Amino acid sequence: MLSATLARQMGARHIHYGWAVLAATFLTMLVVAGAVGAPGVFIIPLQREFGWSAADISGALAIRFLLFGGMGPFAAAFMNRFGVRRMMLVSLAIIVVGLLLSMGMTRLWQLVLLWGVVIGIGTGLTAMVLGATVATRWFTHRRGLVMGLLSASTATGQLAFLPLLAALTERFGWRASVLLVCGAVLLAALVVLLLMRDRPADLGLPPYGESAVHPAPPQPAGLGALLMSPLRILADAARVPSFWILFFSFYICGASTNGLVQTHFIALCGDYGLAAVGAASMLAMMGLFDFAGTLGSGWLSDRFDNRWLLFCYYGLRGLSLLYLPFSDFSLYSLTVFAMFYGLDWVATVPPTVKLTAQRFGPERANVVFGWIFAGHQLGAASAALAGGLSRTVWQSYMPAFVAAGILCLIGAGMVLLINRGRSKTFALA
Repeated sequence: MLSATLARQMGARHIHYGWAVLAATFLTMLVVAGAVGAPGVFIIPLQREFGWSAADISGALAIRFLLFGGMGPFAAAFMNRFGVRRMMLVSLAIIVVGLLLSMGMTRLWQLVLLWGVVIGIGTGLTAMVLGATVATRWFTHRRGLVMGLLSASTATGQLAFLPLLAALTERFGWRASVLLVCGAVLLAALVVLLLMRDRPADLGLPPYGESAVHPAPPQPAGLGALLMSPLRILADAARVPSFWILFFSFYICGASTNGLVQTHFIALCGDYGLAAVGAASMLAMMGLFDFAGTLGSGWLSDRFDNRWLLFCYYGLRGLSLLYLPFSDFSLYSLTVFAMFYGLDWVATVPPTVKLTAQRFGPERANVVFGWIFAGHQLGAASAALAGGLSRTVWQSYMPAFVAAGILCLIGAGMVLLINRGRSKTFALA
C-alpha cells in the first residue's frame, strides 16, 4: 500500500506517519462538515422553489443534527471494531448517495429522508468522534494541538464552503452547489483510500511521543455485544457528575453554533437586507478566525486548566451573541461580531476532549466523547428547530439568538464545577 511506502520514507526523515493520518483526517472532517453546513445556504432557495416554510425545513435539518450526534457513540464503537479507514469510506459513500438523490426531490418527506436521515447517518459515522479517535490513538504528545487542528477543520468546512456555495446557488441554483459538495466528498474518499490506516501498530509504529507499539485491544465479536458496548459505557459514565456537566455544556455549545448560527445566520441577515453571498462571507470570516482560535485552544489546552479555558470560551461566545441584537447589521458591526464570535466557534472541543480523557481514560474516551457530542447535536437540533419556529411565529430569529447568548453564560459558570481527577469507575473498569 502507498501508506506503508510513505511511512518508510517519512520515517527515514524522522517524521511520524501520524502527521499523514492527521492530514487525511483533516480533509475528511473538512468536507463532511461542508456537507453538514451546506443546507444553511439552501433554506431560502428551497422556500422559493417548493413553498416550504422555515419551520418545515428546520425540522428536517434538526433530524440531521440529532442523527449527526446520536450516531457518535456507536460510530466510535464501529471504528474500534471495524477500523477507522473502513468507517470513513462508508460514511463518505452514504453522504454522496444522499446528496445525489436529493437533487431530484420534490416533496417535504424526501427532504426529511435525504437531508435529515441519510445525511445525518452518513455524517454521524465520522463527526467529531473521528477526530477524538485519531488524536488519542496516534498522538500522545501534541494531542491537544492535534485535536485543535481537527476541530478547526470542522468549523472551517462548515463555514468556508458557504460563500462559494452561496454564489453558485445564486447563479446556477442549489443543485449546482450539491454537485460541488459531492466532488469534494469523492476527493476525500480517494485520499482516505490511499493514506489512512487504523492504528500506528498497523505500520509497526508507536503513537507519536511514545516508544512502545500498542496492539489493538480486543473488541466485542458479535453485533449485539458491539451495539451494547456504548450503552454499557454510558451507564458507567452517567454515574460520574462531570459527565453530565460536559454533556450539558456541550448541549449549549451545539445550540449556540451549528444549530443556530450555521443554520439561520444567512436567513437572519436576509431579514435585514444583507444578500446571501455577503452573509455567507461573514460566516467564512468566522471560520478563518475560528481556525486560529481553535488551533490556539489546542495549544492552550496542553498547558492550562481546561475548565478555565471553557469558562472563557463560553463567556465570550455568550457576550458576542447578546451583542448581535444591538448591532445595526452594517459591515463594521457584523465584522466585529464575526471576529469575536468566530474565535471560539469550536474552541471548546480540545478542552472538552482533554477533560474527557482525563476523567474516563484514553481507551474509552472516544465513546464517552461520542455521548457528550450527542449532547452537542441535541442542542444543535433544538436550536435549528427553535430558530425556524421563532421566525415563523414571531417573524424574527432574534429571540433565539438572545436565548442562546444567555445559555452560553450559564455554561460558562457550569464548567467550573468539573473535577479533574480520573473517575474511579473507569479506572477500575
